[in-house]
Amino acid sequence: MTVPIEHGFVLVALLWAIGLVGLLSRKNTLFMLMSMEIMLNAGALAFILAGSLWQQADGQVIYILILSIAAAEVGLGLALLIRLRQHIGDLDIDKLDEMKG
Repeated sequence: MTVPIEHGFVLVALLWAIGLVGLLSRKNTLFMLMSMEIMLNAGALAFILAGSLWQQADGQVIYILILSIAAAEVGLGLALLIRLRQHIGDLDIDKLDEMKG
């Protein structure tokens, strides 16, 4: 028994919507970064599903590319957040307006 492909695309839309709501409603940069990761994973899942639908391995190749880009983004994003926390003392996105230089 297999899961219909439409259920996978509904999951993609739901994950992307959850990520978008989290991105727009939070002011903490760490939560915003996590919301962007959820959206990125939703896009990667869409590639996997499309590759499965067309019986091609291209979706899996793109998924590996997205996974490596996400790892680099997390590394850079967390490094910037640590530096921001040391400089300002808070991770509130509105405090970035106070930075000069």
